[in-house]
Amino acid sequence: MELFVPDETDLRILHHLIEDSSLTHKEIGQLVHLTGQAVGARVRKMQDAGIIEGYTLRWNPEKIGQTIHAFTTVFLNSGTTHSAFQTFAREHSSIVEIHRVSGEGCYWMRVRMSSQSELNAMLDELTKFGNYKLSFSIGEI
Repeated sequence: MELFVPDETDLRILHHLIEDSSLTHKEIGQLVHLTGQAVGARVRKMQDAGIIEGYTLRWNPEKIGQTIHAFTTVFLNSGTTHSAFQTFAREHSSIVEIHRVSGEGCYWMRVRMSSQSELNAMLDELTKFGNYKLSFSIGEI
């Protein structure tokens, strides 16, 4: 398989998609002086090369009642609980991001919830696997 190396135009297209992934190929084409078809072809090449992995959107969770935003460092009891913990984390809808880490703790989780009781219930479940340290977000920068 031949390695795809993006050129300056590809990087400009990528920049515009990162800024606003809802832009059409035609709109991007106007910004980079190409046709919409040419932009579409370049986007497909970047997708095929794994440069573009997917699309996302920004949203405001507080507008739907998810007012609790916290970061949790997880300390597992033993090395044998990793698989069960990972299953728990994947299946828990309020865990929105998880990283296996080196340094302090075994995992870092970002959680969003709508109530203190929901948070407490998740933390109670979490203690089956080990201990935790919780930090609340007081504002995003």
